[in-house]
Amino acid sequence: MSLSGALLVIRLVVGGLFVGHGVQKLTTRGGGHGLAGASAAFERLGFVPARFWAVIAATAEVLGGALFAAGLFTPLAALALVSVMATAVITVHWAKGLWNTKGGFEYNLVLGTVATAIGLFGPGAYSVDAHLGWALPRPWTFVIGLLPAAVAVLIATGRLRWPRLLGAAGRHPRAA
Repeated sequence: MSLSGALLVIRLVVGGLFVGHGVQKLTTRGGGHGLAGASAAFERLGFVPARFWAVIAATAEVLGGALFAAGLFTPLAALALVSVMATAVITVHWAKGLWNTKGGFEYNLVLGTVATAIGLFGPGAYSVDAHLGWALPRPWTFVIGLLPAAVAVLIATGRLRWPRLLGAAGRHPRAA
C-alpha cells in the first residue's frame, strides 16, 4: 500500500466519524439526540444562542467530514474539523485533563492532529483535489485559515464578544 492509500484510509475513517457526530447532532440516528438535544447540551455549556451554535457545529462536522473524506477542498475541510475539536477541548474536555477515561481531550487531540496534518500536507493522490488538479495551495491555505478559524472558536467559546450574535449585552455567560 502506498502513502496515498494510507491517507485515503485515514481520511475516510476520520471524515466518516465527523459526519456521524454531526448527524447525531441533527437527527436521532446513531444514538443521537437530534437538534433539540444538541441545542440543550450547547445551552448547558453556555453557548448563546445555543441552537445557532449547535447547527454550526453539526454543519461543520457533516460538511467538513464529508469534504475531508473525499479529499475535496482539503485544507478548508481540515480547518472546519480542527475548529470543532478546539471548541470541544476548550468548553468540555480541557478541565478534565488529557486522558479520555476521565473525559479528557485525548480523542479530540488525535482527531485534531490528523486533520491538521492532512490540512497542512495534503490528502494524497487518491483524493478529489488531486484527481481534478485544483488543490488549494498548501500549506498556506491551512495556515492563513487558522486566523479566522481561531476567531470563530473564540467567539463560540465566549472568549471574544460579538454583540450581534450574543444579544444586546454582547456577553457570553462564560465570559463573565
